[in-house]
Amino acid sequence: MSDDLALPTALAEVAEVGFEWEWDEEADEARDCDFELYHQFEAPDRTASWFRLWTGNEEADGSEFRFFGTTGAGDYTGFWLVRPDAAITDQPVVYIGSEGERGVIARDLCDLLWLFAAGLGPAEAFMDPDSPAHPNEAFRTIADRHAPGRRRSPAQIVAAARAEFPHFSDLIDTMCR
Repeated sequence: MSDDLALPTALAEVAEVGFEWEWDEEADEARDCDFELYHQFEAPDRTASWFRLWTGNEEADGSEFRFFGTTGAGDYTGFWLVRPDAAITDQPVVYIGSEGERGVIARDLCDLLWLFAAGLGPAEAFMDPDSPAHPNEAFRTIADRHAPGRRRSPAQIVAAARAEFPHFSDLIDTMCR
């Protein structure tokens, strides 16, 4: 694995644990999160390929993002490299849905770890951060280790991210054709 594609330690630990997802036929609903965390960042040429299709813009290459996970529906999650000179772990985390949904879900990796600990994946955090979830003890242990003192409710985490980056959707609009 190339060093420039290596995930930060905390994300690599989350990837080792992995997300569970299953469909409850009786309740007609999903349990847990439909999210696959990659074992390394997506290669830039792969990001450019799907990002150009998604935006309909041959000039857009998604280079301002480092994607690290996806859902079965084709939604992507990654860091938005918007803070000059900040470490990747200090960059905001964005969700880009397969049907055009998009938004900032966490101000940084620490906040994302606490979303995971609360039992939410990126899609769940984007769509309904107040949704009831089953906390994940393995992810809580990782969040306690890498983001001590940063625990907040998912709704607070997502609200803070959206407040800090209210124009993310507008940026994406400018890229779309």
